[in-house]
Amino acid sequence: MRLLLITLSTALAMIAPGLVQAEQLALPTDPVILTIRGNIANTNIGDTAEFDLAMIDALEQHTTTTETPWYDDARSFSGPLVSALFDAVGAQGTVVTVTALNDYSAEIPMSDFLDYPVIFATRLDGETLSVRDMGPLFLIYPFDVAPGLYNEVYFSRSVWQITSITVH
Repeated sequence: MRLLLITLSTALAMIAPGLVQAEQLALPTDPVILTIRGNIANTNIGDTAEFDLAMIDALEQHTTTTETPWYDDARSFSGPLVSALFDAVGAQGTVVTVTALNDYSAEIPMSDFLDYPVIFATRLDGETLSVRDMGPLFLIYPFDVAPGLYNEVYFSRSVWQITSITVH
């Protein structure tokens, strides 16, 4: 019996660091701009995680200055790393579906967010992105840092006017 308890304790100690502990996120106090659902551990409204701009701004911010096919010259985009947002909600999966206001969606491998500093831009050249300017969230790859990303595959994953994400 003692050997069984030691074996179980050892096994639990080995797998415990890999377990995601569920936490309740703060509730949004302003209009919700992003809803995350699917394989997430941390929620605030039922089984979803809803964020207002202030909640997204509270995450560590990152700036990417890059040329894109949507603007004539290099622009400065800022917002949280996608990986930081996924850490906040305890996302566990291999693919995410990112959906825009017009129902355009892209399936993106989770590896993109681990391999590159991809951001959910909330600002363009320091100004908050409005819906008219491809906001409130625009998924931006570091095209200038990783020129191999500057192609149609990654352009199609660079969803703008993002409203929801599903983690699979």
